[in-house]
Amino acid sequence: MGCGEGCGNRCGGCCGGCGRELVLTPGEAAMLRRFAEIPFLPVARRRDGEEPVYLEEWERPAEEYSEILFWLSLKGLISLDYDLPLSNFDYAAYAAYPVQGSMALTAAGQRAVELLELQGMGE
Repeated sequence: MGCGEGCGNRCGGCCGGCGRELVLTPGEAAMLRRFAEIPFLPVARRRDGEEPVYLEEWERPAEEYSEILFWLSLKGLISLDYDLPLSNFDYAAYAAYPVQGSMALTAAGQRAVELLELQGMGE
C-alpha cells in the first residue's frame, strides 16, 4: 500500500508500518512489555548527545538499553520527550545527564504491545 492510499488507521497512508511485518529484537519486545506495565518511564541524555539513557533496569547494560530505546523510537513505537520530565520522580541516578525527560508508547507502540500479548513473539 503506497502513501496516500490509506490503511484505515487515520495515517493518511504515510505511517510506514501498515501492512508490513514489524521486526523486534528480544530486548525491544521486553522493553515494550515494560511500557505496558508502566506507561511513562524516565529518560535522559547528555547535553551534547542524542543517545537516550535509561538506568531503571539491570538485566542489560545501559548501552544496550540506549540502543533498544533508539531503535524503538526510530520505529515509531515510543516517544522520547526530553522537555517533559516525570513529576515526582527522583532523577538523582541521572545526575550526570543534564537533559532529563520521559518516554512513553506511541499509538503504534500500543498496537505492537497488543499484538505481542495476543500472538507472542515469532521466530
